[in-house]
Amino acid sequence: MGVLSALPLISLGNCLCCLWVIGGGALAAYLLQQNHPYPIESADGALVGLLSGLIGGAVCGVIAIPLALAMGPYQQQILERIADNPDFPPEAKQMIANLTKGGVLGVMAILGIFVRAIIFAIIAMLGGLLGVALFKKKDLPPPGTTEILPPA
Repeated sequence: MGVLSALPLISLGNCLCCLWVIGGGALAAYLLQQNHPYPIESADGALVGLLSGLIGGAVCGVIAIPLALAMGPYQQQILERIADNPDFPPEAKQMIANLTKGGVLGVMAILGIFVRAIIFAIIAMLGGLLGVALFKKKDLPPPGTTEILPPA
């Protein structure tokens, strides 16, 4: 979830209703269900989705920082070309100049990690609930069975 959401072109999958984040929460619920002989509860799916979202958001933020540093000069050139337009408002030019000063971008990157983790956690929790609905075991194991039996 975190890696797919951080990669430049692949991250566009999140434009489709947060595809990677919901899919990551649902995958976590699926894996949890595979390790239990009994059906998991909705609370279990929500919790595993929440945890996967926190981790995925942090991973996405950590991966996004080096990518942003690599793409920074290109983005700066684009912003300068936009700001050179005579129709561009002077207030917006000043805002762009303020963003490139000091450690503003570094603080924004650190805050971005936390914001992503919170947003991913909420959305992946919904994915975990969806995963419970899709992958919940319908039949119970025979009474007295304590081990997970391989599929026949």
